[in-house]
Amino acid sequence: DGDPAIIDADSAIAPRVIASAKARGLQVITVGAKGETIRLNAVRREGLSSALELQFGGRSRSVKFHLAGDFQISNALVAAGLCIGTGSEADAVFESLQTLEGAPGRLERIGDIRGASVFVDYAHKPDALEKAIAALRPFVRGRLIVVFGCGGDRDPGKRPIMGEIAARCADVAIVTDDNPRSENPAAIRAQILAAAPSAIEIGDRAAAIRAGVAMLRDGDALLIAGKGHETGQIVGDKTLPFSDADEARAALKEAA
Repeated sequence: DGDPAIIDADSAIAPRVIASAKARGLQVITVGAKGETIRLNAVRREGLSSALELQFGGRSRSVKFHLAGDFQISNALVAAGLCIGTGSEADAVFESLQTLEGAPGRLERIGDIRGASVFVDYAHKPDALEKAIAALRPFVRGRLIVVFGCGGDRDPGKRPIMGEIAARCADVAIVTDDNPRSENPAAIRAQILAAAPSAIEIGDRAAAIRAGVAMLRDGDALLIAGKGHETGQIVGDKTLPFSDADEARAALKEAA
């Protein structure tokens, strides 16, 4: 066979990609619930982790997976397929899935308090915000609280869309500032709040994060969306030091 092509069989475009790979003489490796190489037979939620039941090489394998979100499972299976397809030993690959750590700022779990968890994610567009909330929802027994804003000098049309998504998908929405740049931050927030009238408005991003942490109770989750791994807040023509993750850690420490 040729070089490996690792394909998420659960993707809507998988049939076309598989056909294209075969036409090029590639070694097709499919993964996922519909996968033929690595099949995901079942997912059982265990708090913020998942127990995966996998089938590979005629054997069933149980894997404890510690990253939240179905997309993380899909990405991990594609990575496992790539490792196996390029010669890594299967047992070692599946064992490594149990110790995977996520990328900074991508549904990054910052810490826990009172039986609730705090996450930071880079989602700053409508589709990404909706997907981040949806990824966390199956793991949340209580309320899902989201802190977010929209950038200045960027597409204003997304502001009410993101407000609507937060109002519809989260249990509590806190609208704050996120790189207002040259625009009036209050005007940006107003455009978001027009579609989320029940949301809480706290312009100061650090204060908004502290407020979200203060609300947490057993079974809840807080998603701080927009900056992810970034370390600055752009106000006017200045970039001020700011990290969602650091602010969340500080808020957790204060509230402990």
